[in-house]
Amino acid sequence: MNLPRAVTETVTPYRILVVEGHEGLRRACLYSELALLGFPSRQPPEGLHHLDPTRPYRDLLAAPGRFVVDGGIIGELVYGPLRRGRSRVTWIQALDFAEAVAEREGALLHLTGGEHDDGSESAAAALAYARVFRTLAQHVPVVRVDVAPALTDMVAERTRRIRAPAPQLSQLRRSS
Repeated sequence: MNLPRAVTETVTPYRILVVEGHEGLRRACLYSELALLGFPSRQPPEGLHHLDPTRPYRDLLAAPGRFVVDGGIIGELVYGPLRRGRSRVTWIQALDFAEAVAEREGALLHLTGGEHDDGSESAAAALAYARVFRTLAQHVPVVRVDVAPALTDMVAERTRRIRAPAPQLSQLRRSS
């Protein structure tokens, strides 16, 4: 499998790629193809740190070079509430993580694919992922990659990062 040109052109400007999407989407081929583009895979330790779930990811982001990493933090924002009633990752931690990825010239890859209109956990997860990535896109570029069941029809769609307007100096502080 080769990544389509649109996907390749969309992801190559970034230094860090954080890949996440609902369970059941095959990622091994995507990781292999990204490695060929110069994004070797790095894995945080298994499980989330009990006091600071973002710590292993921050340690990874401090490392030099280009790489791709699995976005377990983002998955926790989706599956934590669905399965346990709450997430072990707070929104503040997730937004700090998103900003750290953006500072390293990175992007989040939102993997989508398959239909989930049956009222199952998969359908709820797909909706939750859409909401999570829409929120995170305000702080970091998000690239939506549609991986059809056979991974043959990949499409990339980049979102624009939304920034708050620059603060203006108070009229009292302006010097004349």
